[in-house]
Amino acid sequence: MPSFEHLIPFFIATAIFAFVPGPAILYTAAQTLARGKRAGFMAALGIHFGCYVHVIAAALGLSAIFIHVPAAYMVVKIVGAVYLVWLGISLIRQKVASEMPVGAGASGAPKTARRAFIESMWVEILNPKVAIFFIAFLPQFVDAAAGLPVWAQFLVLGAFVNISFSTADVVVIMAADKVARKMKSSGAGPKIVQALSGVTLIGLGARLALSDK
Repeated sequence: MPSFEHLIPFFIATAIFAFVPGPAILYTAAQTLARGKRAGFMAALGIHFGCYVHVIAAALGLSAIFIHVPAAYMVVKIVGAVYLVWLGISLIRQKVASEMPVGAGASGAPKTARRAFIESMWVEILNPKVAIFFIAFLPQFVDAAAGLPVWAQFLVLGAFVNISFSTADVVVIMAADKVARKMKSSGAGPKIVQALSGVTLIGLGARLALSDK
């Protein structure tokens, strides 16, 4: 592995990227507000697993296709954007817990959490900006002269980045859950929270589609 002195800037940069509000944090907060803390944690877990796809792809050099074949990047980006918009619209149209039959909320909780995990994993996988981030960020801290192979250094550094990002997500989930509980205590609160969460996902999808890189 690179020397500790070489890794200090890596640790600092990772902490900044992890805790500065970005699309992943907004997405996790939206899932928590709309579906509850359990679904929020499952959404974060889905993002975490999806991120490993990009880490492995970067380690194997596969992510470079997005740089050398712009059309591939554009296709994945548009698919990911449309998926986010679709999730947002579905969330807005979904019935809130107060409108469901008695007992449906409890039985539907595991299904909701499972859906949050699967949806979030695909949201992360279908975001080529994550792939570009790893192949632009990690090489700065890889030491070709180190005893560990370059691909293994990519995996270790990428895993650390992913864990750091997920740690920030957990903090956001806890804060969002407290906000949601207060907002949902009022009569129209649940509908407002769900609508705001759906609009957030739609906004993230639009942002992804309209971004240059």
